[in-house]
Amino acid sequence: MAGPASDLPPVPAVEMPTDPGHSLLAPEKAAATAASLGSLLRAMAANRTARRDGPSIEDVVRAQMRPLLKEWLDVHLPRVVEHLVRVEIERFVGQVLSNQVDDKPTMKE
Repeated sequence: MAGPASDLPPVPAVEMPTDPGHSLLAPEKAAATAASLGSLLRAMAANRTARRDGPSIEDVVRAQMRPLLKEWLDVHLPRVVEHLVRVEIERFVGQVLSNQVDDKPTMKE
């Protein structure tokens, strides 16, 4: 008889960017992180199926929170993303302008 872990679907493979310049993490760090998260997800899923005789409190809370979270994200996420993008662009433009001021030759009279 197979155990609960053998009944679990496989964790999908994470496609890593082939160009290292497009990733924030080194490829080996990203792969190690993905493997660790995969192990954690499998362990959590195995724990849930091992004691399944009805919905757990986690399942009930998740079902209740999902529509609330979706509604909140629908209302607030565009504004949050816009703000964060604006802040990042302003930071970047500030750095560029600062570098241009530093690079200007001074005129000697």
